[in-house]
Amino acid sequence: MSTLQELFSKGRSLLKDLPNPALEAKVLLLKSTTIQEDQFYSFPKNKLSRAEERRFYKLVSKRLTGLPLPYITGVKEFWSIPFRISPGVLIPRPETELIVEKLLELSSRKKETIVDIGTGCGNIAVSLAKELPQAQVVATDKARKALRLAKLNASLQIVPNIIFARGSLFSALKKLRLEWKCDFIVSNPPYVSEEEWPKLNAEIRDHEPKSALVAGKTGLEVINKLVQRAPSYLKPGGYLLVEIGNGQRDKILSFFDFSSVWEEVNFFKDLNGISRVALGKTQSVFLKASLG
Repeated sequence: MSTLQELFSKGRSLLKDLPNPALEAKVLLLKSTTIQEDQFYSFPKNKLSRAEERRFYKLVSKRLTGLPLPYITGVKEFWSIPFRISPGVLIPRPETELIVEKLLELSSRKKETIVDIGTGCGNIAVSLAKELPQAQVVATDKARKALRLAKLNASLQIVPNIIFARGSLFSALKKLRLEWKCDFIVSNPPYVSEEEWPKLNAEIRDHEPKSALVAGKTGLEVINKLVQRAPSYLKPGGYLLVEIGNGQRDKILSFFDFSSVWEEVNFFKDLNGISRVALGKTQSVFLKASLG
């Protein structure tokens, strides 16, 4: 039987071609055994059982096929919250936390209606619901599997102030009669183009859901629909916050109509200096008829 340190060293060697083999070996060891992280550092000479050793090598083998680590562990942290994740649902990215950060800066901290379109595992919706317990959060997705996972994450984090509804884009909002009633609409929509898809990292392309990443020929199709239709559901002075892709800023700016609907548009950069979130604020007073 191998010690904890020996198995860690073997795993790190097997995973040497990955960006952070030491971290991944440790995570897979913790997943394979009953030990806690503090024990990993305190008792490196503890021997593991044959069953634990077999589980570890099995997980390492899965990782070597390119299966993303969160799909193996079943967990991905977002906004310092451990979210359950499973194959077929998009893995949350740290840059998406910028949406949560900016909304919290804008929130009045009073009773507000916040809609998350395409919630996936619920990472944005649950994070906001925890931070703003007085708000009513509505999380929508067209995929049943994603909604089931989002409901599980909401239950695990004990956030009762979320309503889940199935539907594509604004169809669920229409059923809920949320026209002109939303303070915020947020979304991390698909924004990869068909041309970009084959060039993505194989780990993403081979395992994550294409429908959650690719919007169409240009990659801007879904974002354009969000910009065009969100004002029909926002209150005057309401906000739309959308995650966008690298190099899309100028084209997306052209989607906003400043003459009658949008009062303000801003873009916020992520830690890599990429414009990552587009924010639009509707006019404090606008004619509903102008929206068609």
